[in-house]
Amino acid sequence: MKIAFLGLGKMGTAIAHHLAEAGHELTVWNRTPERARALEPWGAQVAATPTEAVAGAELVLTMLFDDAAYDEIFFGSAQLIDALQPGQLHWAMGTISVALSARLAAEHARRKVDYVAAPVFGRPSVAEAGKLWIVAAGQKNHIEHVRPIVASFARGLTIVGERPEQAHAVKLGGNFLICSMLQGLSESFVYAEGQGIDPARFMEAINSALFQSPFYANYADVMLNPPAQPGATVALGAKDLRLLREAAAAKGTRVALGETIEAQFAEAIAEGRADEDWATGQYHMARQRGRA
Repeated sequence: MKIAFLGLGKMGTAIAHHLAEAGHELTVWNRTPERARALEPWGAQVAATPTEAVAGAELVLTMLFDDAAYDEIFFGSAQLIDALQPGQLHWAMGTISVALSARLAAEHARRKVDYVAAPVFGRPSVAEAGKLWIVAAGQKNHIEHVRPIVASFARGLTIVGERPEQAHAVKLGGNFLICSMLQGLSESFVYAEGQGIDPARFMEAINSALFQSPFYANYADVMLNPPAQPGATVALGAKDLRLLREAAAAKGTRVALGETIEAQFAEAIAEGRADEDWATGQYHMARQRGRA
C-alpha cells in the first residue's frame, strides 16, 4: 500500500521502520529532516513538506507529538487538512486531546476524507519490537481495511467506538492508570524503605503474591534502575494528565487522584526534571514528599 507517515519521534520512527520492512511504498516527513532521511536505507521516500508527503497516498498515518503539532500541521501554515483528498484514509496515532480529535473528525467529514483515531499503547522499546497495542475508533470498515497493515508493528487492536475521539479518551484513561500505578508503586517503595526493606525485594514479594504482572515488574525495574534514555518523560506524563482532566471536566466529571499527581508533576518540572523518565520522576517526587 502507498503510505504517508508524518511524525518521526521515537515511536514514529519505530513504526515507520516496520512498515518499510513490510514492503509498503512509504513516504515520510518530519519537522527535523534528519530523522526522515534515516529511513532512506529501508526504501522510504523523504518528503520536503507534509502536503508533499500525502500526495497520492492511500493511507496517511500521523504520529505527531501533541495538540500544538497537530494544530500547526493541519490548520496552521501547512494546512494539511486541505491537502487531503476524498478517498484517502487518515489514522491519527498520536496522543492528543479529546477535543482536538473531535475537531479533526468534523473537519475530515466536511471534506469527505476518511478518519480513524488510533492511538497506541507501549513505550518506544515495545514499538521497536512490533508489539504495540492500538485503540481505534471510527467507521469499522476503515479500521478493518488497515488491520492487516498494522499487524507489522502491533500485537493487537481494540475498537472502542464509532466516534474517533473515543479512542483518544481511552488512550488518556490508560495513561492515567499508568500514572496511578506509578504513584502507588512509588509510595509503596518509600514506605518499604522507611521500614528498612529493599524496594526490589518488596516488589518481588508483592508482585508474586498479588499481581503476577510483567507490567508492574517492568515499571518497577525502570523506577529502581533508571534508564540512560527515558522511554517517556515527565513532561509527556504531565501533558497527558492535563488532557485527561480537561476531557473529564468537559463532561462534568472529576479525577481527584489526577489532581494530586498533576501537582507532583508540576513540582518535578519546576525542579528541572521535565526530561527525566516519567516513572523515575514520579518515584523521585514521592520519595521527596514522603521524607519531608
